[in-house]
Amino acid sequence: MGADPLAGGVTPEQSRITVAIIDDHPVVIEGIRSWLTSEPRLAVVSTGEDPDIALAADRPPADVILLDLRLRGRMAIDKLAELSSAGRRVVVYSEHTDADTILAVLDAGAVAFLAKQEGREHCVQTVLAAASDRPYVPPALAGAIVGDRRSGRPVLSEKEREALLLWFQSMSKASVARRMNISEHTVKQYVDRARIKYARAGRPAATKAALLARAIEDGLIRADEIGS
Repeated sequence: MGADPLAGGVTPEQSRITVAIIDDHPVVIEGIRSWLTSEPRLAVVSTGEDPDIALAADRPPADVILLDLRLRGRMAIDKLAELSSAGRRVVVYSEHTDADTILAVLDAGAVAFLAKQEGREHCVQTVLAAASDRPYVPPALAGAIVGDRRSGRPVLSEKEREALLLWFQSMSKASVARRMNISEHTVKQYVDRARIKYARAGRPAATKAALLARAIEDGLIRADEIGS
């Protein structure tokens, strides 16, 4: 995935949201590029078919990664989880729109799911929302969430639970980041993911106190751990 020659002239001063597109079909890349670059706030800075390039530390990371779920004939959920664990905002787009796949994508750390047939407007709005850590729910994602019949007790990853516990122990997110040796953005992402999981379960927790109450209620965190 190399630098995009059509993204020349983009400077930090322009404060445009940068996007990397990972797909193994050039025609799809060009179509999505045309959608995104029609929005002045967005700039496509790299494209390609290899998710590992997006994990490289020797380049400025794109604000948002648009990841095709199926690359070279196989599902890329493992790469999605790797990118997410590295603190990257990943929007998955795919022709696979069954509810189980969409929910698996969210559980692996994607900030949003976009069906390939949902068009320019949803694509642009999903990327803009992802860049500012706001939720945006296109139709396919909405259908999967509404139809989710799994337990109302969300499953948190070990890292999500650890970040929540340290945050509940009156640590700032910056302090949590130092303690866990991760970025503050990643801490925020862990907290936001927990909130999203509760919202999807029909039990929203918009405040820190509400999130703590939910976590204790579900046995994800013990009350005596908060004073530890």
